[in-house]
Amino acid sequence: MHTVLQQLVNGLSLGSIYALLALGYTMVYGIIKLINFAHGDIYMLGAFWGYYVINQWHFSFWPALLSAMVFCALTGVIIEYLAYRPLRNSPRIAALITAIGVSFLLENGMSYLFSSNVRNFPQAMHVKSYNFLGAKVSNIQILILVVSIVLMILLQLIIRRTKMGKAMRAVSVDPDAAQLIGINIDRTISFTFALGSALAGAAGVMIGLYYNSIDPLMGMTPGIKAFVAAVLGGIGLIPGAALGGFVIGILETATQALGFSAFKDAVVYVVLIIILLVRPAGILGKNIKEKV
Repeated sequence: MHTVLQQLVNGLSLGSIYALLALGYTMVYGIIKLINFAHGDIYMLGAFWGYYVINQWHFSFWPALLSAMVFCALTGVIIEYLAYRPLRNSPRIAALITAIGVSFLLENGMSYLFSSNVRNFPQAMHVKSYNFLGAKVSNIQILILVVSIVLMILLQLIIRRTKMGKAMRAVSVDPDAAQLIGINIDRTISFTFALGSALAGAAGVMIGLYYNSIDPLMGMTPGIKAFVAAVLGGIGLIPGAALGGFVIGILETATQALGFSAFKDAVVYVVLIIILLVRPAGILGKNIKEKV
């Protein structure tokens, strides 16, 4: 029982990171039907920004987290403006290939500028452990879970209660009709990229603090897993992305606990194949009939 509880705690901590990343995927897809494969590398940039400001400017954790969110939000807007906006009316395959190209550009650019060596993330917070029903829970795990849940709640409030959130929902339903009633499409899409990228930046700083190591290729695998989480929960659905992230995190830690650490990545992709065969719309998704 203690082992199960311990793995559940580990899974929720890791899953909350995947959930934050998956939210970025699902928001962008919901707005412009694009799978932004560079999203995992925004997460990497957030981790490196946190590393830099803590080491060079001696920021504490909270200023580092907030500044990483701002930096990644601006980076997301710039990427959307330069790489994706010119291709908005092009075939989807063109935008998809561009997203992959942006991902490689960020990874190789960071490797060239800062080398591909693994760096130790500065411990901006003293680590403490607590016993909870026989399981060890660190203050870092509690922090990650609480911050992730707070950010998800804020995201829901922004989408449901603000004017820009209503614009996002309108554009996701019918961009042409939204434009006819006066919604600025470009501004709404840029805001969506900023919001998703800010969440990725926060996830990057927290995962750096959790694992104590970062490198320019750190966003590749988590980015793909977060995409799987978004598909699992229902691509385009914000609650589905959050649910999918937690499911993937728990599944990955359970696989490691059973002694199959070498297959923890493979299990995620097996789940993706199964969900696409059994329920392509995802756990919370609904099958929508399209007119031909």
